[in-house]
Amino acid sequence: MVRPVKRAETQVSPRVSPPVTLSVTEYGDRSSSTHLLLVHGFPDDQQMWEPVVTSLPEDWHVVTYDVRGSGRSTKPAGRAAYRTELLVEDLIAVVDATVPAGGQFHLVGHDWGSIAGWEVIAAETWDPRLDGRLASYTSSSGPSLDHLASLSSSWRGRLHLLPQVWHSWYVWLFLVPLLPELAWRLPWLFRPLHLLDPTMSLLGWGPEVTSNARHSVNLYRANILQHLRNPVAWRTSVPVQLVVANRDPWVTARAVAGMEARCRRLSRVDVDEGHWLPRTKPTEFAELVAGFVRATAEPSPKRTASRSGPKQAG
Repeated sequence: MVRPVKRAETQVSPRVSPPVTLSVTEYGDRSSSTHLLLVHGFPDDQQMWEPVVTSLPEDWHVVTYDVRGSGRSTKPAGRAAYRTELLVEDLIAVVDATVPAGGQFHLVGHDWGSIAGWEVIAAETWDPRLDGRLASYTSSSGPSLDHLASLSSSWRGRLHLLPQVWHSWYVWLFLVPLLPELAWRLPWLFRPLHLLDPTMSLLGWGPEVTSNARHSVNLYRANILQHLRNPVAWRTSVPVQLVVANRDPWVTARAVAGMEARCRRLSRVDVDEGHWLPRTKPTEFAELVAGFVRATAEPSPKRTASRSGPKQAG
């Protein structure tokens, strides 16, 4: 059943420092029995989800929001404001503001939204605010940084990840001060990348994308090296659906190999698509999400794993 596009927009202010305000959009009624939270990646904003939302069941309550640094949410200065623990705090604030108290929600993440989603999965193992609330997680084109770092801790793991390291050349470029911000002012420089991933043409490359990229590049600077140096061991019983785009030139299948060791209830779906699957095939992506949500409709178990302790949000 196709959802009519009816939405309510609001602002959410997490209790974090520096303070930010998040632009949040809700579709459907909060009294629904199914709550779905969609989190976008780099350099997108929440508008990327609109074609997906229209293909989801109309009786679901669906929530999207502009992640800090993008869209109409606050774009804080400095890399420290983009740490993953702050992304988790933002997400919890959105859930608390939109999902009835104690209610469960299903999480979907793409690209950096997926990376942040893995951080939420990890936090669920120790944070009482998430205990029993996360009903399922669907990850698309965004690996767990903890898992990548753990894989790279051995010579065998490093050899396994060599193709991913090659495909992640842009990550190391983004770590260079000022250069990416200057480059994003000239979006024509990125047109040759369409040869690697034709789905990049769907970004639009207007001023909104440029603004998102210039601020959200701090996601890479604040988190990549930190996680590589200090990976955290976690395991989860939350049902996880891993959507692997086999033609993704940025995140290869090797980046998510072995996730069954961390996820006790893991389902993997391979698709012959590029990185921006939610944009290229929104209906098919919505069907993957809806099918998994229905399959995991039973209440999720209480947290059964432990972690070395919470990361403190500044």
